[in-house]
Amino acid sequence: MAASMSASSIEVRTYTGGPAPLDGAQMMAANPYRPWPARITSITELTATEKLFEFRLIDDRIREAFHHEPGQFVELSIFGVGEAPISISSSPSKGGFIELCVRRAGTFTEVLHKMQCGDIVGIRGPFGRGFPFEKMKGHDILLVAGGLGIAPLRSLINNIHDERSEFGKVTIIYGSRNPGEVMFRNQFEMWRHRKDFDLYLTVDHPDDTWDGEVGLVTKPFENLDIDASNTFGAVCGPPVMYRFVVEEMRKKNISYDRIYMSFERNMKCGMGKCGHCQIGHQYVCIDGPVFNYWEAKNIQGSM
Repeated sequence: MAASMSASSIEVRTYTGGPAPLDGAQMMAANPYRPWPARITSITELTATEKLFEFRLIDDRIREAFHHEPGQFVELSIFGVGEAPISISSSPSKGGFIELCVRRAGTFTEVLHKMQCGDIVGIRGPFGRGFPFEKMKGHDILLVAGGLGIAPLRSLINNIHDERSEFGKVTIIYGSRNPGEVMFRNQFEMWRHRKDFDLYLTVDHPDDTWDGEVGLVTKPFENLDIDASNTFGAVCGPPVMYRFVVEEMRKKNISYDRIYMSFERNMKCGMGKCGHCQIGHQYVCIDGPVFNYWEAKNIQGSM
């Protein structure tokens, strides 16, 4: 028997301007190659070569629809100059704003470093597969970063910070070549004084001002007390670092499938079209940039 329906129960929508307008998610999906205008809202100098840029997408619909996972990246465009993939440094919980940590290392980044608050750039994304944040909940977390590798891990750390009650013990290890290259000093100071974060900072070449550990990023592992059966590891840094950090994690008996690493340096177009990020049968920009160790070990030519 057909159900009866009164006229008042039927929602009638009237559009006077043609087809129904697209929401932000539909707009981004309709053309993933299109960069959306974003305004620089803040610039923080971290070191002599790195700056932290904060961006706000101008279109309200795009801004509301933009959501990312820790470890994902965006394509940043400077109109008339070019485009580059940059890992997102801000937590997904930082609604309305996107933070990118950028090292001055070429023509594109040189131009970006000369830009000022209020200048307009283009952003498309987010792209790739990030860290398994939901899967990590309820577990201890060991995060190891080297150099600029702290940028994508900062997104994960801040996301954990914002949902701290969902996680067990959190240990952060960060290594740099010298004190002058240590980034996010203010945030490290905050983490250092929190009782629910264990922080280890180490440099290869100390100066008279340094009061932390001296040595490679693997040195703090000597004194780590880890519950391997309940720990997830996350690693990001120079490629040469991965092998030695993973070896230390394996010595602590952390499972292969719970050691996650970012191959964020291998990306280009973000769409799996240019082939620059292809390793064996995988495209880092689509299948990664975050892989667990077991996945990475089985990618031909990756490890």
